[in-house]
Formats: sequence, C-alpha cells, structure tokens
Amino acid sequence: MTVFIIRRLIQSTLTLFVTSLLVFLAVYAIGNPIDVLIDPAADQIEFERAMKALGLDRPIWDQYIIFLTNALQGDVGRSFVFNTPAIDLILLRLPATLELAITALILANVLGIPLGLYAGLKPESVAGRSVMAGSILGFSLPGFWVKVSLIMLFAVELDWLPAGGRGETATFLGITSSLFTVDGLRHIILPATGLSLFTMALVIRLTSAGVRETLPMDFIKFARAKGLRESRVISVHVLKNILIPIVTVVGLEFGGLVAFTVITESIFSWPGMGKLLIDSINFLDRPVIVAYIVLVATMFIGINLVVDLVYAVLDPRVRLSDAGGAGT
Repeated sequence: MTVFIIRRLIQSTLTLFVTSLLVFLAVYAIGNPIDVLIDPAADQIEFERAMKALGLDRPIWDQYIIFLTNALQGDVGRSFVFNTPAIDLILLRLPATLELAITALILANVLGIPLGLYAGLKPESVAGRSVMAGSILGFSLPGFWVKVSLIMLFAVELDWLPAGGRGETATFLGITSSLFTVDGLRHIILPATGLSLFTMALVIRLTSAGVRETLPMDFIKFARAKGLRESRVISVHVLKNILIPIVTVVGLEFGGLVAFTVITESIFSWPGMGKLLIDSINFLDRPVIVAYIVLVATMFIGINLVVDLVYAVLDPRVRLSDAGGAGT
C-alpha cells in the first residue's frame, strides 16, 4: 500500500507541473492585459512602464520560472485589477462554490442511487422505464437551457423561489454558509438542482446497470437461498458490489462540479469562483485566471488520488496489480 501511495503522489506531482506549464502558456497567448488595463490614449512610455510594473516585459520562460518559484512558496501572483494576492480573491469565493457543488453532489446521490436501484430492480415496470428515460434527458438537455427554464418556471411564473444570489448566510461552528438560514436554502435550491442533473443522471444509470449485472450472480442466489431478507440482500450484498464504480464517478464528478460551476454561477448570480473567473477573463487578469485553473487542477488531482486510494481499499486487486507492475 505504501508503494501504491508513493507512485500516485509522484504521478500527481508530475501532472500538476505539466498542467501549470500548459495553463501558463495558454493564458499568455490569449492577449495582452495592458491593452485592457491602461488608457488607450497612453503613450509608449506609460505602456512600457506598466509592462515593467506587472513583469510582462520579461520573456515568457522567465515569467513562468518566476511564477513557478513563487507558487512553490504559496504565492501565485497579484491580481492586475485588484492589486491583491490572486489566491486571496479565489479563497474568498471558494466557500460559495464548494457550498453549491457539495449540495449538488449530495442531491445527485440522495436521489440518484435510490432511483437507479429501483430502476435496476424493476427494469420492466412503468416507473423503472420512466426513471431511465428521465436519466437520458439529464444527459441530453443543454445545461444552460435547463437552468434558465428552472428560473422561468419556479422564479418567474410560480414565484416560489428566488432567481439568483446567495441569500442570507449564518455562521455555525466557525463555518459561514447560506445552508444555515431559510433564505439561503431557498436561494440554493435552483442552482444546486440545475447543477446536479447531469451527475444525477450518471449515478442513476451506473446504479441501475450495476444492479442488473449483480443480481444474476451466484453469491446473490446463495444469499437468497439462505433465507436472507430481500432488503438485506439488496442493501448489503448488491450495494456493496456496485459501490466501486459509483465512488469513482462521484469522486471525479465532484471535481467537475467545482470546475464547471461557471455557467451556473453566471446564470444564478452566485458569488463563487466561476463568476470571478468570467470577470477575470474579461479583464485578462492573468494571475487570477492561472491561480483559478491551477487550483482546480490541484483539486482534480487530489480527488483522483483519494478516489484511487478508496478504490484500493474497496478492491485489493488494485493494490496487487499495482505492486505487480512495480515488480516487473
């Protein structure tokens, strides 16, 4: 297990290094921030002075080495627009994004696993077929259209829920969140629902397929032959064997939920990292853009690492195959 963890850590470190390099080069290529930040009527002297002040007069490789050196010390640069550390701006918005992503993930699993379980146990029933048809819609419908439709229906037509904003927040056990107030809960329902639909559809189909694949197996027949209650057969024997793909996908999807809240936060005016990214792109605020993408990449890599470890705990064959590969 130690060798397994060390190899995954080395792979994660190399992946993060390559990601930071590609992101830095990509952001460098999208334009010159000076064209946005200074007055178009400024003369060449002012232009060069601004370039030097922001460190943009150096060659790209010098800029990257400086960035990498500072990043290893926890400094990913200062925002060109706000003149504050980019990481501080992101961390200020991170709780709102995590709050939205975690709520969407919980919603997707709380509804997706039972619905997928039912569809797998009763695939020929009307309800089972309806659940699977609904999951196809979750994959097929454009995300932005679904979110706008939720606003039109529940906020505009029915006037049940607010159309945007985070709502009132409260602090409990040192954590400030909108989930601790009724107004905050009303504000998060629509964005969390819209964000969870794709993941929910994925969980439903994975659970249903896992159940249908597991039910004909001999150990399930043996458990039923022993006289175990059907509820115990399903909850212990079936669910335990379909957990691995679900844990893997759910772990990876959480990273996706965090990374791709940009559209959701823009539509619902949710004050998270995604909205900050859009504003930063508009102003070509490179340090914030790079810091955001590197942070999200770090989260993806960290989640992948945790998923690999959980996978290894649930299925010891993963550790054995990894050890076998190391021995050869």
